[in-house]
Amino acid sequence: MTKPSWVARVWPRSGLWLGLLPAAALLLLLIAPLGRLALSGFNADATWPGAAPSSSWSLWTPWQDPYLRWRVLWSLAQASITCGLALALGLPLAWVLARFEFLGRTLVLRMLMLPFVVPTLVAALGVLALWGPNGLISGWLGLNLQGTPWLLLYGNLFFNLCLVVRAAVDALEQVNASQLAAARSLGATPWRAFWRIEWPAIAPWLMSSLCLVFLYCFAGFGLALVLGGQTYATVEVEIYTLVAHELQLGQASVLALWMLVLTGVVALAYAALEKHLASPTRIDPVARQRPHGASQWVALVGALGVLFVVCFLPIFAVILRALYAGPTAWIGVFDSQTLDALWNTLRFSLVALVCATVLGVLHALAATASVLWRAAAFLPFVVSPVTVAFGLLLLYPRWSASLPLLLAAYAVLAYPFVAKSLASGLDSLPVHMTQAARTLGASPWRCFWRVSLPLLQPALRRGMAFAMATALGEFAVTLFLSRPEWTTLTTLIYQLLGLPGQSNLDAAMVLACLLMLLALLAFLLIESPSVDKAELRYA
Repeated sequence: MTKPSWVARVWPRSGLWLGLLPAAALLLLLIAPLGRLALSGFNADATWPGAAPSSSWSLWTPWQDPYLRWRVLWSLAQASITCGLALALGLPLAWVLARFEFLGRTLVLRMLMLPFVVPTLVAALGVLALWGPNGLISGWLGLNLQGTPWLLLYGNLFFNLCLVVRAAVDALEQVNASQLAAARSLGATPWRAFWRIEWPAIAPWLMSSLCLVFLYCFAGFGLALVLGGQTYATVEVEIYTLVAHELQLGQASVLALWMLVLTGVVALAYAALEKHLASPTRIDPVARQRPHGASQWVALVGALGVLFVVCFLPIFAVILRALYAGPTAWIGVFDSQTLDALWNTLRFSLVALVCATVLGVLHALAATASVLWRAAAFLPFVVSPVTVAFGLLLLYPRWSASLPLLLAAYAVLAYPFVAKSLASGLDSLPVHMTQAARTLGASPWRCFWRVSLPLLQPALRRGMAFAMATALGEFAVTLFLSRPEWTTLTTLIYQLLGLPGQSNLDAAMVLACLLMLLALLAFLLIESPSVDKAELRYA
């Protein structure tokens, strides 16, 4: 007999009606725009009034035109290379963190959440501060990596290495200690025991995280826009250029449609792996030990050094460059343009947070009655913001410069964090407490507010923290749907980067530091002290 869902136990007559509002949001702001985009892709000559004509374009043009084929292949290549680098670096780092016990280990694991909170443009500026013209490292070494693919690959690693490390640490804690001990007692070397016992257990976890890494890199926009340059820009940047600068909407539709198809294939693989990982496998985890011997201490120090260089050094570079920017750059924070951008960023993010919280709570409650609906929370994760924004432009051209549409797009992109976190909390909610409240005469809503919600508060706050950080750093949607008077900190930073002169770069660094501090402050104010490891994997 099927176990009734949590919602069915509290609201016996509810069913899936709680999901009507998030379903409408997904339909109107995600699915319908993607459908409109698909129609435009099959009709490549479709343009707006005043747009440049898209002559002799078809669905297969991106694979026939050498320039566009290079854009698509480079987008696939940089995502694949990042996956390979993240696996090569992340697996040994995770093994050290999972097998060694040392002072500050918990702090290191918590610090791995920083790249999830830092906005994309801040990370891009951090990479430029290290390896760009007159960068902290490139200037010392006499190198200039601007115009090469290494800047983009390093930026991708900054965001995604932590994802692989956290997933691998979680996976290594699922390895059966008794099986590993048996292999060692039978004469297997540590290397052979790893490949025969540990690797089969952790491989599905790693493949799942690498699918997410591929999606984030392939559909990334901010890093590619700032770090890719003219040669190594990705398809997402090309779509933005075709829409914003050339008005080639038909061509952009074809590219966006191919991006949607390719990301959909990877998303299906990720969903299949997640389903496989849903079965409980944790049995007798391997106990951590303090390092002993020079080789183990070298491995530990080396692992922490690699994590610092890849995941934390760009953040410190932004702070350091901002501190050395001089008083003029810091005084510029108080000018009218910056204050307006700060006000827009805060009010847009707060409104988006409220909407995302409502949508996320309703989606999570409805998801307890449907596995398919639970999986629908991943939809905004696997569709790039550029594709979403372009689809909204095509579907709602009259509302393209309206504030409600911009805020709605913010909310739809942010609310899955709330839905996923709260759904995990509902899974672990004690059943007997809600049943006791109902037995004592509490109404469904009183039971929810007085019993369930206090127990779900840590999970809710966790999801809200990630949603707020996402809204504060949103960049792609703002570029597509914003008006000049709605400039946010992200768009203002991008404008400053497009202006010549060291003073503009210094001002951009100061604003990037301010934006990063805002995101971290919002996360610390909303989030409870404990961070669920599994949730970081989805973030």
